[in-house]
Amino acid sequence: MHKRFVNHCTLDLTIVPDGPILIKSGREGADPTKPQMEFVETYHASGRTIYLPGSSLKGAIRAHAERIVRTVGSDKPSDSDTEIIWASNPLNEKTIKAQEELKKKLPADEIYKIYKESSFTDQIFGNTIIASRLRIEDAYPDTSVPIKIEERNGVAIDRVFSSVAHGPFDYQVCTGGAFKTKIHLKNFSLAQLGLIALVLRDLDAGWFGIGFAKSRGLGIVRLEYNSAVVQYPGCILDDEGQIYPFGSSMPWDKVYLAGAEEFLQENGANPYGFPANDKYEVTKVSPKSMAYGFGVELRWEEKTDITELFMQSVAAWSKLLEEGGALCAKFG
Repeated sequence: MHKRFVNHCTLDLTIVPDGPILIKSGREGADPTKPQMEFVETYHASGRTIYLPGSSLKGAIRAHAERIVRTVGSDKPSDSDTEIIWASNPLNEKTIKAQEELKKKLPADEIYKIYKESSFTDQIFGNTIIASRLRIEDAYPDTSVPIKIEERNGVAIDRVFSSVAHGPFDYQVCTGGAFKTKIHLKNFSLAQLGLIALVLRDLDAGWFGIGFAKSRGLGIVRLEYNSAVVQYPGCILDDEGQIYPFGSSMPWDKVYLAGAEEFLQENGANPYGFPANDKYEVTKVSPKSMAYGFGVELRWEEKTDITELFMQSVAAWSKLLEEGGALCAKFG
């Protein structure tokens, strides 16, 4: 899976606080003038600034992705060879041990079986055996939008006596500004992109938050999409705008958003178990050559076009649910 690079999606977006947010630094500084809970900071551009770590964003996104798939799909193995395990605990010792034993037994040319037998969320976000195919950059402030930081006070209430158990304490929150980041997904199927689109939809709707004290109203954000780019590094574009897989004399009959299955077939086989016929026709964007004239990319920059991209990807996710034995289908 990671030895080849067949398709790559980059979502460029801006995260805007829709209320107070706090991602704690994890330590209490020695400066008595600063609050006890500080926002995580780093050096970027012109100086020291607060930011949203990519690891924190990825953790929140993965957690909600697992909620979604557990809502509509099973998280337990089945006797059926076609039913998908949608989510699993990547830190379960029994699962880890079974995966490690399988890895030892498999020859080098059959390592793909570990990926194929992993849960749907593990195939995207990785586990202790397989690497993640989703990467999120740290979100740094947009210098054109001023950041607003304030301090607040709080107390911890004793759940038995309803009195103050700890505090008062003070903490730092960001209530205004904008943070720019990118989400990268490589060697993806359209259903996997569709799941990420659903997670981002729910984050924008306020169904879940990021950072500290989410149950107390913190962490709600809005999303603004700047662009979406899908690249095919192994294709080339001729002067007439036709896409050719490198080394092939047969061009694509249309411009497609194509999942990894369209590139990873080996002698007609599909060793990783990607969904078949994983593509749909693209009409609103035209293909362009990547830098240096090698590779092809599709770029969506208008909000309505990005919405259509997500809707088509979510349709592929829905189709996979119907074919993969989702629980909602069993109870329907």
